[in-house]
Amino acid sequence: MKDRFPEGFLWGSSTSAYQVEGGNYNNDWYEWEASGGTSPCGEACDHYRSFKEDFKIAKELGHNAHRLGIEWSRLEKEEGIWDESEWGHYKSVLDELTRLKITPIVTLNHFTIPLWLSHKGGWLSDESPGHFTRFAAKAVKELGNFTEYWITFNEPNILAILEYFYGRWTPCRKNFAEALIVLKNMLKAHAMAYSLMKKEAESTPGVKKPKITIAKAVTAFHPCSRYSPLDRLVTYWRSCFHNHAFIASSIKGEVRLPGLAREKLSAKKTIDFLGLNYYSRQFIHYEKPLSKNPLGVICSLDHHAHAGKMTDMNWEIYPEGIYEVVKSFARWRLPIMITENGLATTSDALRKDYIKRHLLELLRAINEGLPVIGYLHWSLLDNFEWSDGYSKRFGLVRVDYPTQKRTITDAARYYAQVIESGKP
Repeated sequence: MKDRFPEGFLWGSSTSAYQVEGGNYNNDWYEWEASGGTSPCGEACDHYRSFKEDFKIAKELGHNAHRLGIEWSRLEKEEGIWDESEWGHYKSVLDELTRLKITPIVTLNHFTIPLWLSHKGGWLSDESPGHFTRFAAKAVKELGNFTEYWITFNEPNILAILEYFYGRWTPCRKNFAEALIVLKNMLKAHAMAYSLMKKEAESTPGVKKPKITIAKAVTAFHPCSRYSPLDRLVTYWRSCFHNHAFIASSIKGEVRLPGLAREKLSAKKTIDFLGLNYYSRQFIHYEKPLSKNPLGVICSLDHHAHAGKMTDMNWEIYPEGIYEVVKSFARWRLPIMITENGLATTSDALRKDYIKRHLLELLRAINEGLPVIGYLHWSLLDNFEWSDGYSKRFGLVRVDYPTQKRTITDAARYYAQVIESGKP
């Protein structure tokens, strides 16, 4: 058994444009904030202007990779009109990472969309895949000489369910059929973008051959009672839908979502490596009638005495789950990158323990021959946590929002030691 991670492993952290940049005023989320729907993001971490300082910290901590987002609504404020100065900004951002020998991993869409697309119906619009594909192709043409790693969408299931089923996020719909349409259109957009990004890279001098994926939110689902056949059944169905359906559809080249007819996508095998965002475990139990609750319901941890500690998001800490989901995705025989893993806490000791225990589980997976190529902690900085505002602290680096002062945590120093030695 190896006691350390392999040479060439990608170590780093993740951020998203809206959550750290500040000053993003042309998208659907800001419009919702301005209407009083949720707390304002405002200047966030001012990363738009402070990116050099922040990347210098990442380099000091030994990071050799960084996942970041580019904000579509900055780059295409009006439909079909590119803001070349903003493309220039992101070139400067990626150039700085390259200068520091930190591999950029670029996310094209991390939840927010331009206002003009939102007013057309957002991801419910049949035109949305074409609009996104145009943006993705432009991104490869402009930025493809800086990076080979691309993520089309961050957590499509989370967006569809929170925005269109639970109605907790803008546009605050509560319609499962609409959530499925959103997922279908994002699947179409990913497949179309994948093909055009590859084509654009081949025809543009200096552009690296892109490796493209989706950052997929995954959860370790367990039946509330392992002795209940119905609990086990709905847990299996929930895992299929939440964890695997989007990836399976992208690889098989057809829409494979419950409640929708099979429909061919424009391409298949549109995943070059697997991006997994893992945070927690959920217990699932059957609830009558099965026809209305085929995915079961999430049960309370109150009667699960063996459950782990809770984060400030009320998510259970369950390190074994990162091993479980990696093992379940190994079926696709693709490289696996952990594109998010972290916790909301103000306790450095808890964050250090969280990192250590999750990395030990990843090392276990690697020792079993599973193709894990990287680990990106969420997040480099404390940031704006969507509808929770600034109340949750996910950062390896503390941010004092009134002064924008950065403070490196002890947990970040511990992670740096792991990176240097390869041993958790």
